[in-house]
Amino acid sequence: MPPMPLEQPMPPSGYGAVFRVREFRAVFAAHLMSLLGVVVCEISLTVLVYDLTGSPLMSALAFAVGFLPYLVGGTLLAGVADRYPARRVLVVCDLICAGCAALMVLPATPVAALLALRCAVAAVSPVFNGTRIATLADILGDGDLFVLGRSLLRIVSQSALLVGFGAGGVLLALMPARAAIGITVATFLGSAVVLRLGTRRRPARVGSRGGGATLLGDSLAGARAVFAHRRVRALMLMFWVPPMFVVAPEALAAPYADQIGVGTAAVGLLMCAMPVGHIAGEVWAGSVLGPRTRERIVVPVAAVCLLPLALYAVRPGVPLAVLALVLTGLASAYTLGLDQWFVQAVPEELRGRAMTVMTAGMMTVQGVGMAVAGAAAEFFPVHQVVAGFGIVGTGSVLVLLAEIRRTEVREGGSSGSKATEARDGDVRDMTGR
Repeated sequence: MPPMPLEQPMPPSGYGAVFRVREFRAVFAAHLMSLLGVVVCEISLTVLVYDLTGSPLMSALAFAVGFLPYLVGGTLLAGVADRYPARRVLVVCDLICAGCAALMVLPATPVAALLALRCAVAAVSPVFNGTRIATLADILGDGDLFVLGRSLLRIVSQSALLVGFGAGGVLLALMPARAAIGITVATFLGSAVVLRLGTRRRPARVGSRGGGATLLGDSLAGARAVFAHRRVRALMLMFWVPPMFVVAPEALAAPYADQIGVGTAAVGLLMCAMPVGHIAGEVWAGSVLGPRTRERIVVPVAAVCLLPLALYAVRPGVPLAVLALVLTGLASAYTLGLDQWFVQAVPEELRGRAMTVMTAGMMTVQGVGMAVAGAAAEFFPVHQVVAGFGIVGTGSVLVLLAEIRRTEVREGGSSGSKATEARDGDVRDMTGR
C-alpha cells in the first residue's frame, strides 16, 4: 500500500499574511507617516489662516481647497503613474509635499501662497495614491493579498478620522500652527526615506512615450482608455457613486443636531459613527470571509449600503441616527470584493492611471456630494435631505450593479471562479508567503 501523501499546509491568510511581505510593511509605515502629515497639515493650516485673517470663510476655504485640485491632478497628471518607475514617483511626490509644507512654515509666506501650496499638495495626492495602489498590486499580486493590503490602508485612513483631528488639536495646544506644520515636513520626508529604502525599483509600465507624445497627452489618453473599457467604467463608477451620497449625514451633522435640539457633543458622536462602522466592516470582511465570499457579497451588500440613511425620514434622535450611520459604515465590507474585481479588470499597462483617476474621482465626488447636500438643506429639512440621499443613492447603485452584472457575463467576470483561486495561489507562490 503506497504511503499516504502528506497534507500540504494551507498558505497563510488574513491580514497577518500581508504583513509578512517585507515591501508591504514599508508601504504601510510610509502610509502612516504621510497620513499623519496630511491630517496635521489640514488642521494646522486652517488654524493658521484664521489667525492671520480672522475670517471664518478663509479658514474654511483653507480646508476646502484640499478637495478642489484632486480632479485636475488626477486627470492631467495621471500619466505619471505609468510613465515613470513607481518608487521614483512615490518618493518625488513625498518630497514635493515636504517642500510645500516647508514653505508654509516660513513666516513671510502670505495667505494666498498658503492656499496655493495646499492646492499643490492636493494636486499631487491622487498621483501618489494611485501609484501606491498600483504598486500594491505589483508587491502583493492581484489576488487576495492585494485586497487585504488595500483594506488595511483604508482602515488606517478611517481611523485617522477618529483620532487624527483630536491629536492635532492637542498638538496645537502645545505649539504654534507653523511649528505643527513643521512636523508635517518631517513626516513626508520620513515617508520618502522608507519608500526609497524599503521598496525595490520596478520599471515603468510604459515607456516615457508609451501612451502619448506628452505627459498631458498620455494622461488624457489613459483616462479615455479607462473609460472606454465597459467593465472598468462600471466598476469605477461603483467606487464613486456611494461615497457621493454617503457624505450627506456627515456634512449636515451640525445642522441636524441643531434641528433635533441636541448639544455639540452629539455632533461628534454623529461624525464618528460611520467611520466606526466602516472599520468594523472592513476588519470583519478581511478577517472572517474568504476571497470568494467577499466577491459574492458585493452585489447584495452594495445594493443596500445606503438604505440605512432612509431612517432619517422619521427624524430620528441620536441613538437611531447613530445606528443608521454605523450600519451604513458596516456595509463598506463590499469594497474588498470590488477591489478584487477592479484590479483584475484593469489592463496592467493602465493600472497606475486607472488607480489615479479612481482615487481622484472619489475625493472629487465627495466634495460635490457635500456641496449638493448643503445646498439642498437650504430649502428642505435636514432629515429629509439625508433620507433623500439614501433613497436616490440606492437607486443609482442598483443601476450600476445591473451594469456590472451584465459586463460580468459578457466579459468574463471573476466572481467565484476557479480561475480566481488559481490566480490567488500563484500570488502566494510568487511572494513566498
